Amino acid sequence: MKIPVSLRFLSMCCVISTIASYAQKNTMQPLLLVANQGDHNLSLIDPSAGKQVATILVDGVTGHEVAASPDGKMAYVPIYGDSGVGRPGTDGTKISVIDLETRKVIHTIDFGHGVRPHCAIYDKSSGMLYVTTELDKSISIIDPKTLKIVGSVPTGQEQSHMLVLSRDGSRGYTANVGPGTVSVLDMKARKTLAIIPISKGTQRIAISRDGSMVFTADQAKSQLAVIDTATNKIKTWVPLPAVGYGTAPTLDGRWLLVALRTSKQVAVVDLKTMQVAKTIDVPDGPAEILIAPDGKTAYVACNFKGEIAQINLEDWKVARLIDAGKTADGLAWAK
Repeated sequence: MKIPVSLRFLSMCCVISTIASYAQKNTMQPLLLVANQGDHNLSLIDPSAGKQVATILVDGVTGHEVAASPDGKMAYVPIYGDSGVGRPGTDGTKISVIDLETRKVIHTIDFGHGVRPHCAIYDKSSGMLYVTTELDKSISIIDPKTLKIVGSVPTGQEQSHMLVLSRDGSRGYTANVGPGTVSVLDMKARKTLAIIPISKGTQRIAISRDGSMVFTADQAKSQLAVIDTATNKIKTWVPLPAVGYGTAPTLDGRWLLVALRTSKQVAVVDLKTMQVAKTIDVPDGPAEILIAPDGKTAYVACNFKGEIAQINLEDWKVARLIDAGKTADGLAWAK
């Protein structure tokens, strides 16, 4: 039977349309997301070109941190408030949910009262979104499918500012800034397991690739606390050239990068010797550090310059500086 020309043409158009749609979905470039506190927006940066390609207003004052969904389509920006941790100011009540394809806020998750939501982590193992809610002394649990708050994990401390998870998602660790402690959490049983004293004040938190150590920066002295996750006790202290801030381990597990805000540097700690092996000069106010999925690059948000320092982890040099926004802070990778 001979197929009419019109049907053959229509069939071919459908095939071409399907291929084009598939190609479009599979050629979406990765994005580096930057929460700009001062501009109240989110920078979308093309990491290959090293340029900002768009900004999205986050619908609130102001977002400090950002998390991305595993498929790279959505971003979640907790709206903290107009002050720093432990300081007087407004108390944020919501999370802005952003569609990265349409580049718009499409939903708001409302806590109904002031909680100062801050650090957001999308846990692939449970499929849940965890967000620190400081004023409730808790970690709130959100179902990304329904965008509903489905539970919480108590931290037992004030100012639980940052959160890190074990690779399997079973354990959580929060840096409690004012109290100067770290809370150890059972994320499945939703309870506090231990509270570890660190110093007069602490900032940020990271976990080693093998999950054996947790790191947090002492804000009273130039040193880094190394916690043994098997005992939930301080294992050792790493002396630093200046007071530390954000930290991130390299993907090979050998090195830990530490932001040194006052000296405008990033320290590279050898996790075998527990000593600083080298320092790298970066723009003013280094705060958060993100390691790219390929393990070859680190991105450092430099608050006071509104720039992102891109560090080559093979030669330990700043490859380039990327313009972001005012008070560039939280980082996330969307792919």
